[in-house]
Amino acid sequence: MISIFVTIQVKDGYAEQFTEASFGDSQGSVRDETGCYRFDILKNAEDPNKFHLYEVYENEAALETHRNAPHYKKWSSTVEPWLDGDRERVMMTTVFPSDQGWKDQKPCLLNW
Repeated sequence: MISIFVTIQVKDGYAEQFTEASFGDSQGSVRDETGCYRFDILKNAEDPNKFHLYEVYENEAALETHRNAPHYKKWSSTVEPWLDGDRERVMMTTVFPSDQGWKDQKPCLLNW
C-alpha cells in the first residue's frame, strides 16, 4: 500500500467552506474507489486554517484513479481559490497495518 500526507493552508475565512467541500472528496474516495483504503481530513490544532489529508491507496494506479475521479476534480476546482500557497505532499509506503489489515478496515469507513 502507498499513502500520501497532504498539508493545505487555506486563506482566512475559508476553513469552514474547505471542510464542507472536502467531505465530498473523502467520502467519494472511500465509497467509490475500490483502491482507496483511507481518507482522513485533519485540522491543525495550532492553525485553524491549516489542514492535513492522510490517504491510503492500494498502489499508484489507485492513486491515479483518485486524481481522475469526478469527486476529486470537483473538490480541486472548488477549493483552489481558497488555498494560500501550494499543497505540500509527502509520499510514503505503509508499514502497519498489513495490506490485508487495510482491506479489512475499509467497510468500517463507510459508516459516517
